[in-house]
Amino acid sequence: MDAIFLQILNGLDKGGAYALIALGLTLAFGTLGIVNFAHGALFMLGAFCAVSIQALLTHSKKVKDESITFFDAYKEQPYLEIWWGDLGTTIIDYAVPISILAAIPIMLLIGLSMERGLIRFFYKRTHAEQILVTFGLAIVIQELIKANFGSNPIPTPAPDVVSGSANIGSALGLSDSIVYPWWRLIYLAFSVIILAAVFAFLQFTTFGMVVRAGMHDRDMVNLLGIDVEKKFTIVFGLAAVVAGLAGVMYAPILPPDYHIGMDFLVLSFVVVVVGGMGSLGGAVAAGFLLGILQSFASMNEVKSLFPGIDQIIIYLVAVVILLVRPRGLMGRKGVMEE
Repeated sequence: MDAIFLQILNGLDKGGAYALIALGLTLAFGTLGIVNFAHGALFMLGAFCAVSIQALLTHSKKVKDESITFFDAYKEQPYLEIWWGDLGTTIIDYAVPISILAAIPIMLLIGLSMERGLIRFFYKRTHAEQILVTFGLAIVIQELIKANFGSNPIPTPAPDVVSGSANIGSALGLSDSIVYPWWRLIYLAFSVIILAAVFAFLQFTTFGMVVRAGMHDRDMVNLLGIDVEKKFTIVFGLAAVVAGLAGVMYAPILPPDYHIGMDFLVLSFVVVVVGGMGSLGGAVAAGFLLGILQSFASMNEVKSLFPGIDQIIIYLVAVVILLVRPRGLMGRKGVMEE
């Protein structure tokens, strides 16, 4: 039972990442009709926001190492520690949380620039053309990251206060052997909060009401005198922010490298298709479902019976679901069926 409980937690935090990326993909498709293969690159850019902020905060210079008295020795010391001492050390330790604040305007600007500079010219093009141009954009962004940051993963640690593991078993009155990394629990809670905030924004605000109406009938909303295109541009920026925040928070879990966005993109598109193209609820439900299934498939007991099942389980489940429900779990009639 302990192993099952831990696998459920593993699946939920992995599913949280899938759900956040898939939600952004579905927002872009549901509002703009764009199949955005560059969305994984936005996740990657968010992760590298954390890398960049960490590099900025740890920018250092050589100072004399006072602990060595026999000869002159020098060491690298961050400017923040030189200027502010312990406060500077604390700021460096909280580089990832600080990156969240920096990533919001950065990712919003990137998303708006991407939509205004390229995406809007492909609204009325075929989905094949949209996939080609956005996939090409993703490769360009990926190569720019590789050129600037190198090809190796870059460790981006979480704050020391949450670097250990939580004894979940004791807290829930279960076995004391059930422990789980604090940052993964924080990531799961963060995912739920962001997902709830996006759904609340779309459900309970006037802006969200107009967006939802535009998703169903854009021409009617335009006839009412509402500039729905401008609102959809903002939604694309919102989708970029969601993907970027997901990347920032995932950086301490998986050190970012230049192809992390492409790795998550493929899985997230499977999530979107399984949930149903254009269905926000379906994307979230499918993200958590497939995350849990992938987690259980990675257990040694399962892999000993079915070698390699952890690599293909998501695709097998997708095939089965689409055979039974061709539109996905919550797909709408007429979406991508022309």
